[in-house]
Amino acid sequence: MTRIAYLGPAGTFTEQATQQWAPEHAADAWPAPSVPAAITALREGRVDAAVVPFENSVEGSVPATLQALLDGGDDDGVRITAEVHVEVQFSLLVRPGTGLEEVRTVASHPHAFAQTREWLAATLPEAQQVPEASTARAAQAVAEGLYDAAVAAPGAAEAYGLASAAARIADREGAVTRFVVLRTDRSVPPPTGSDRTTLVALIWQNQPGALLELLEQFATRGIDLSRLESRPTGEGLGEYCFWIDADAHLGEARMREALTGLRRTCRDVRFLGSYPRADGRPVQVPTHADDTAYAEALRWVEGLEG
Repeated sequence: MTRIAYLGPAGTFTEQATQQWAPEHAADAWPAPSVPAAITALREGRVDAAVVPFENSVEGSVPATLQALLDGGDDDGVRITAEVHVEVQFSLLVRPGTGLEEVRTVASHPHAFAQTREWLAATLPEAQQVPEASTARAAQAVAEGLYDAAVAAPGAAEAYGLASAAARIADREGAVTRFVVLRTDRSVPPPTGSDRTTLVALIWQNQPGALLELLEQFATRGIDLSRLESRPTGEGLGEYCFWIDADAHLGEARMREALTGLRRTCRDVRFLGSYPRADGRPVQVPTHADDTAYAEALRWVEGLEG
């Protein structure tokens, strides 16, 4: 691996995630102007990996990432190969010498605004909130004189020569953002016992029982779903797909059988990768759903014909 793209500019939480995942390559990483730009660079072979935000513990999934992955279709080869968790904390950054009473405009990413809503309402109720592509871009814009303040990562202050007017302004302590590492290598990391598989399932049509049929593919095989989210497909009003995080690995018999069932019952299934969980939490597999149970059941079936 020689080059990584991440959601830039410098000073974003995505850059921090990149440093955590590949510290030896972080200095040469390319700060992409947007999530789609980072993923496009990966698809075109201009970078070897892309690190993008995927989910936040307060605000949920990152729509720009989900849509960019969905737009690539099933044949672009983009796979999630790893994930990184970053604890999110925000500061209000201003140009040196600016006081809180002088702040009339505040810029940030919409997810950051959502996580500091109460603090901003109590402290800067009259300030105009301006959305930007990233928290670091907001800090950069403050340094350029476009806005009075930015809600951003504390590290962005040093990157853009700003001062912290207030620290730790998140409404909830302990918020975490999950970042994913994307590669175009179709090989799947081996099972670790603490893995998840990310899928997108498109049902044939919206009809009674369609979601239940999808869920049964996992429930009957002892697979827990840590995330299930419906998203528009872009094909028309009322057309939705389901984004799924399943606590199992492609290398497990139960996951392969679930995928077989999904492929039969869904219009399309897109496999986005099996990879180790960042928290390292072991996945509890029911006795009837482990590989030994599947192998014994298969031997029984094969023996029915003598």
